[in-house]
Amino acid sequence: MIDQIFLPFQFPFMQNAFWIVLLVAPPTALLSCFMVLKGWALMGDAVSHATLPGIVLAWMLGMPLIAGAFAAGMACALATGFLSYNSRVKEDTVMGVVFSGMFGLGIVMYTSISTNEHLDHILFGNMLGVGAEDLWTSGLIALAVTGFLALKWRDLLLHAFDPAQAQASGLRGGVLHYGLLAALSLMIVATLSSVGLILAIALLVTPGAIAFLLVRSFGRMLLVSVLVCGGAMLGGTYASFFLDASPAATIVLMLTGVFIAAFLRRMAITRSTSRRALKDA
Repeated sequence: MIDQIFLPFQFPFMQNAFWIVLLVAPPTALLSCFMVLKGWALMGDAVSHATLPGIVLAWMLGMPLIAGAFAAGMACALATGFLSYNSRVKEDTVMGVVFSGMFGLGIVMYTSISTNEHLDHILFGNMLGVGAEDLWTSGLIALAVTGFLALKWRDLLLHAFDPAQAQASGLRGGVLHYGLLAALSLMIVATLSSVGLILAIALLVTPGAIAFLLVRSFGRMLLVSVLVCGGAMLGGTYASFFLDASPAATIVLMLTGVFIAAFLRRMAITRSTSRRALKDA
């Protein structure tokens, strides 16, 4: 029985999967809190899909794939900002047009070249195929993003709630805005090998949404999101071994289940509070 419980930890590919989970969980969880506060869920989706043509172009030019992914992600974010600022179209509409266009461009580019790289590994990740190079890349990016968010979280919080007050306080709003976009693009690159482009959005939104439902202070929100994301990623990776399922998909399902539970808990608390208020009245 004990041997069966610890069986997943005996395989090198599962060990690497657990390591990359531990590396990417904290920064994605922290970043998700800011994504939720700023209403950037669609931005994360847009940037993740828009990296595909950058990845394909980098492969064609013999460049590192992460460089192409980061460049394409930032190009999508900058294009979205420029178009929304210089037109009457709302930002969410512009994001939908830009990311779908870039994703379509990426598919056309991919189908026009010959490569042994499977498209499924780009879209959905290949956590069981993670190697030492992927661990180093994800680890360095995770360290940089975590450091940035840890040092600037108060400034980013003020900028998210009240950009005008942040600017009046002497904060450089443009630096914070594009710094957060750069962190978003970097984390999509960091999770590329593990969960892929499509499922990365779940890691960048769901932990923060869960924490938002559970707690009321932003400091606790950051802590809860890290605990929830880390627990779900470790639990999903562990469960996928016995379910013979995709680790990334299992992680997303586990996060979704936790979100539903947190939502039901919040609804129960709201109803209970309303009943008490009616009784007191």
